[in-house]
Amino acid sequence: MHFAGCPPPARYWRAVLWLGLATLGARAAVPAGSFPELLNQGKIEPLEAARILQEFRQAGIRGEFFLEVEFRARPARGPERVYRGRLWGGRNDRGATLRLELLDAEGASQRWLVQNGVGGQVWQWRHGRAEVLGPRDLCRPLIPGLEITAFDVQMPFLYWPEATFEKTTRSVLGRPAYAFRVLVPAAVAAEYGEIAAARAFLDTQFNALIQTELISPTNRVLKSFAFVSLKKIGDQYVPKQADYRNEVTRDKTRLQITGAALNLMLGANFFAPDSLAEPAPLPSPDLIVRIAP
Repeated sequence: MHFAGCPPPARYWRAVLWLGLATLGARAAVPAGSFPELLNQGKIEPLEAARILQEFRQAGIRGEFFLEVEFRARPARGPERVYRGRLWGGRNDRGATLRLELLDAEGASQRWLVQNGVGGQVWQWRHGRAEVLGPRDLCRPLIPGLEITAFDVQMPFLYWPEATFEKTTRSVLGRPAYAFRVLVPAAVAAEYGEIAAARAFLDTQFNALIQTELISPTNRVLKSFAFVSLKKIGDQYVPKQADYRNEVTRDKTRLQITGAALNLMLGANFFAPDSLAEPAPLPSPDLIVRIAP
């Protein structure tokens, strides 16, 4: 079930599409269980805040990577359902790019390509071709029952221009985090229904995204995303678990990473829309590091 803040299906969503699940690899994913003191109890200067945001937007897992994933749909009422998939990430001259494949309830492969950057797009393979997703599909669950939409994958609010530093606080991992409040751009505000703003929490030490919130005009949190745990592979931290929670319905989807392969060479056309015609080849098993739940 998607939350009430998604744009109404009949309206055209014109926001710039940017980040998304690629943020899960921000050089930032940080070790849990480490709780340094708050670095700043007050405000930071606007130029410093702008620098922090710009540095974050340019961060990411070095090179190209593969993640084996499970999405565990946990409705407030009803049994848990598990959907398994695969995720590949990289970066080109337009920005971060991401390829996601999931098996739906019937076992059919559903495939998406996300190109971040100014004028970014999302494609899904259906009807025998790579189709650019329009506003109706951007706010639908990737698979019925999941609490994740293309809007959640992209997290476009991380690049909205009206970002204001609020405070230094504690994240869900207990670590110091910079909280930024980002307003919906006036030019597209009508397209976002109940969403008036978003809040992003960036780890103060690693400048990593730790959690986000989508906020209504009455300051109610509509939906949240948060890391639960992280895993160190070599000299990088990658996500282990993250939660997407609909704060209105209380439905939740947990993202579980079960395997990862870093520093891959995926090829020039791997992230081309037409490549979605077939499931992507998997890395060699000896390159995949297993991550226990």
